[in-house]
Amino acid sequence: MDLSQSQQHLLQRLKLRGPQSVRILARHLGMTTMGIRQHMAALEKRQLVERNREEKQPRGRPVHLWTLTAAGHRRFDDSHAGLAVDLIAVIRESLGEDRLNELADATARRYFEHYQTLLDQAEQTLEQQLHCLARLRSEDGYMAEVRLLPDGAWLLIENHCPVRAAAAACRQLCHCELAMFQQLLGEQVSIQRTDYLLDGARRCAYKVTPATRRSQIAGRKRT
Repeated sequence: MDLSQSQQHLLQRLKLRGPQSVRILARHLGMTTMGIRQHMAALEKRQLVERNREEKQPRGRPVHLWTLTAAGHRRFDDSHAGLAVDLIAVIRESLGEDRLNELADATARRYFEHYQTLLDQAEQTLEQQLHCLARLRSEDGYMAEVRLLPDGAWLLIENHCPVRAAAAACRQLCHCELAMFQQLLGEQVSIQRTDYLLDGARRCAYKVTPATRRSQIAGRKRT
């Protein structure tokens, strides 16, 4: 028996926003807290969600936060994971690590050329380029989004990795992704990975700092 639409929305919310309380889920999904608890109990029974910690409150009892389990994350697509890992193993054993990395680089170049063509057609502001890039990554399954940070930098977030198993077997794919973003956005920005799925984070995220903003920060430090 598959999940109800409400339960699918709950999993989607946890995937996109990480650990959430019943009250927060109820507010954002327009449901009662009792309804949320019933759905979470059903999802917990199927081992798709779990309560992983308590959030301290200024008053009253601590609040339990719900999060996806490994099985919950697997509800989201990781295309042909087994086949990809097997192919990586065969290439590594037959051709060696250097050749495997070269193939990862070649794959990244194909993505780069596709993205660059579409970004060149977009408006030229950094914000517009980032939103265009996030849309392209979402079309490729990464559930990407962009957020403006208080310090004026941007956060490019990938809430899902459709090639997680392959990336775990060949981390050169991740190195290529970071290099590709830097090449696409150019010298006008610096890019730093702040969250890394393979190091235990729930997502991958990149802080994108405009060159002018970086210079201002450096100037303040010198003074």
